Amino acid sequence: MDLLNTLVDKGLRRELPTREEALAVLATSDDDLLDVVAAAGQVRRQWFGRRVKLNYLVNLKSGLCPEDCSYCSQRLGSKAGILKYTWLKPDEASKAAAAGVAGGAKRVCLVASGRGPTDRDVDRVTKTIEAIKEQNEGVEVCACLGLLSDGQADRLRSAGADAYNHNLNTSEETYGAITTTHTYADRVETVQQAQAAGLSACSGLIAGMGESDKDLVDVVFALRDLDPDSVPVNFLIPFEGTPLAKEWNLTPQRCLRILAMVRFVCPDVEVRLAGGREVHLRSMQPLALHLVNSIFLGDYLTSEGQAGQADLDMIADAGFEVEGQGTTTLPRHRADALSGGGCGSQGAAEASGATGCGSHGGGGCGSHEASGGGCGPCGGHGEPEPATVADAGQSVPAGAARTDLVAVRRRGAGTDLAPNA
Repeated sequence: MDLLNTLVDKGLRRELPTREEALAVLATSDDDLLDVVAAAGQVRRQWFGRRVKLNYLVNLKSGLCPEDCSYCSQRLGSKAGILKYTWLKPDEASKAAAAGVAGGAKRVCLVASGRGPTDRDVDRVTKTIEAIKEQNEGVEVCACLGLLSDGQADRLRSAGADAYNHNLNTSEETYGAITTTHTYADRVETVQQAQAAGLSACSGLIAGMGESDKDLVDVVFALRDLDPDSVPVNFLIPFEGTPLAKEWNLTPQRCLRILAMVRFVCPDVEVRLAGGREVHLRSMQPLALHLVNSIFLGDYLTSEGQAGQADLDMIADAGFEVEGQGTTTLPRHRADALSGGGCGSQGAAEASGATGCGSHGGGGCGSHEASGGGCGPCGGHGEPEPATVADAGQSVPAGAARTDLVAVRRRGAGTDLAPNA
């Protein structure tokens, strides 16, 4: 396919595809899906080899958020049955982080719900960062605390933070339909503050909130312009008790096309498969490893993830390897530029690609643990009706999202489990 050959050539040269080419990737048929994955996989391997970086979320403060982000189970007015608690103590957070590091995680992502941190909150987080770094040699720490005020990014950097995550989530044009308590411009400004402080910027998106293909391309091109080191791709988890509870739009095939498009637009960036992969990709998760070079290990903010050992087995069975502590994620040209900016944990990168600073699927003001969406194929005029499959008395169009196959498992709900147990 000429389109895929063109996109591979551009990806190997770090050349930006056109918007029309990015839209064409999202419009490819299921018959061409493996060709799309194979093409984007060439770009992934050029810059990152067959390494998979593991990241681990520690939810420092859960629920009770004053923001109204429609996708979030922690939002203002949410009726989702999730764990709610105030700030973890530094030793509690460090203990939780150690569990992830023991499982192979290179990066720990510290997340707190809320619009943004107060100066007192930053004090809490700096003590937590120091405790984690003291007890886990070589670990990278990413903070995700919401909108930053002047000077807060510098304080986090001085405390030893390596990265800061704040997702754009969706296109600027549709952002107001998802959130009204802060703006798209607020998010962009926070990412830029993190970069100015020498933190590795991590910013991504949530797919599956009812957005169009144009919205997806717009947000990914906006991310390319911001130039974060990491781009997490979340797929909406439609939590009961949130405004988007009925947005079950995604199919595994749609998710793979979205990931491929992101890889073509951001060829040399750490693309992270974040929240919602277990719910929406299901048995096709191994194929996504040909597109992304980073995933989360264990649970998300308010939902359960796949068992850690299952992830490790999946990586090995698919012919990939877990990225070690001594390997730099980002390709040399990006890692060298980042070192000049002062991201403390970054070493010299290997030419074929190394680890950058991580991003994650949730937390802070509007970052989220998973999102997903898309649309199934539509029948044209004069074509036969799509085939259906019967399940539990339902008829489901072939290729449509199968809500009967998935279940959102709330982390710790109805139990006495400690956070991130």
